[in-house]
Amino acid sequence: MFRSLSLALTLVLAPTPQPSTPPGATGAVEDLVLPVEDIIGEVESLDGTESESKQGRQVTVALTSDVLFALDKWQLTAKARQRLKQVAEKVTAEGAGGVVKIEGHTDDQGSDSYNVTLSQRRAQAVQTVMRGLLGGAGVTLQARGYGESRPKLPNLVDGKPVEKNRAKNRRVEIVFTAKQ
Repeated sequence: MFRSLSLALTLVLAPTPQPSTPPGATGAVEDLVLPVEDIIGEVESLDGTESESKQGRQVTVALTSDVLFALDKWQLTAKARQRLKQVAEKVTAEGAGGVVKIEGHTDDQGSDSYNVTLSQRRAQAVQTVMRGLLGGAGVTLQARGYGESRPKLPNLVDGKPVEKNRAKNRRVEIVFTAKQ
């Protein structure tokens, strides 16, 4: 976008040789309309297992499934419970209440139906733990599995699998609204 904006501004602002125009001649004036895109900053842990992004007041905390679950499982590990406790503390401290969404995601390996079921079960497992941790926070928890339909990064690049991307796509996201 910046390259095209720079080019557009250069073309608009650069002096151009004017052909001789007869006195009193008029022409159409066109508005320069350019798209404006939201900038969404994302902070990622050094080990890449957790990230946080904010768009407006919506905060998304993503935890990779490799930290929360064993391969192809939906039972949370003991380590996962500690991580979820930290997320619950963040929701309690920074959240405005209301709905907290828990969204499960997978990579592209396995069938669509298997991935949707696995991601739903993982989201529900996180929901169960978060319900206990957020008991008095005035929130409603909603869990949903998306399978591989919303990848964070492409699973394949130039037709070849990228394991680092797949690992980041296997995640559970906790989405909440921050206080003003």
